Amino acid sequence: MHEYVQRIVQRLYDARFILVVAAVLALLASMFTTVALWQALLGLTLVFLAAGMPTRSREARKRERLLRQEARAPLESIVFTTCEALDDPALILAPGGTLKYLNRAAVQQFGAMKEGAHLSSLLRPPAILNMVRKAMNTGGTYSIEHVEKVPSERWFRVRIAPMVEIADMKGGSELYMLTFRDQSESRRMDRMRSDFIANASHELRTPLASLSGFIETMRGPAKDDPEARERFLGIMFEQAGRMTRLVDDLLSLSRLELKAHMVPTDEVDLVPLIDHISDSLRPLAADLGVTIRTNAPEGPLIVAGDRDELIQVFENLMENACKYGRSGKTIDVTLSAADGTGKGVEVSVKDYGPGIPREHVPRLTERFYRVSVEASRSKKGTGLGLAIVKHILTRHRARLVVHSTVGEGSEFIVKFGNSGR
Repeated sequence: MHEYVQRIVQRLYDARFILVVAAVLALLASMFTTVALWQALLGLTLVFLAAGMPTRSREARKRERLLRQEARAPLESIVFTTCEALDDPALILAPGGTLKYLNRAAVQQFGAMKEGAHLSSLLRPPAILNMVRKAMNTGGTYSIEHVEKVPSERWFRVRIAPMVEIADMKGGSELYMLTFRDQSESRRMDRMRSDFIANASHELRTPLASLSGFIETMRGPAKDDPEARERFLGIMFEQAGRMTRLVDDLLSLSRLELKAHMVPTDEVDLVPLIDHISDSLRPLAADLGVTIRTNAPEGPLIVAGDRDELIQVFENLMENACKYGRSGKTIDVTLSAADGTGKGVEVSVKDYGPGIPREHVPRLTERFYRVSVEASRSKKGTGLGLAIVKHILTRHRARLVVHSTVGEGSEFIVKFGNSGR
């Protein structure tokens, strides 16, 4: 009933001009003719009603329009603000694929675009454009995987979904959100794990194949050859030792990963620790024709750490310097600090050997990465030493900095605390 009355009122309002004219004519008729007074009064009433209706209706419509704008504007503003808070690139699209909004992450990834531009002017991959078109035709939610090759390889999970009950202010049409979830880090971790398993399997398979081959030979052709048997046993012992070192390093990495979040709290004086390692490595250095020189302050250099793990770090670095920098004949180990509190403590291990080509330096701490595979294996390396060093230093909130020049040698610097660059 209420809606019926509203419709009648609306129709009267639409015919207000006619009503005004009719009311005026009725009034004049009562004044200049024999029309009854009640008819004149009816005319006046119609005049007042017709005159008042436009004012009330106009104000009502104005209020209704303002209320709609006030309801939509905050809603759109909230949507855009929420988009801006996302770490992932997000785009708001209107029907047809025109851009309504790009958040800061999207601008950084794809560049800025004006509102109203078509999505195809920002993104060219056909798979993404086809997915957007399909979503807008069906109103469904879809996602695909997308790989960016330039400037570096990055993986994204691209998803489009309609923003239900969110209307565009201008046309009242539905909006769509297109998001790009960066999966590059997880993909790299998956690839790293796969590479690690493949490399570990390969490293173990080689000595195992050697052992199997020599055992088969000793049981067959060399069964009655004492000289060959003695030579083969020596090689087998060496290969077994290689497997042992590899398994030990793999176990060390596994243990370090389990406690990577646990920061050591014990206090360790690096001065006697480095002296101890230098003394233990001097026989090896002498066999290689290398001299180890240490330079440390007279006072203590205390850092928070695990003594056994720090021994493993510096023993690895100094042993590598002796083996790979032996042509320089000298290894310099230098300890320094801004004060004795453990802040800014640095330990430098420097050799004067052949050096490392620049392109290899960033990858030295990767698992099983070797500058020279043959040189590493000939020196009984597993390819995991510097990876272990990196994991230990990460747990100690320290870092490894490498400087190397071909023909002049290499320097490995361990920085603890606020040691800066």
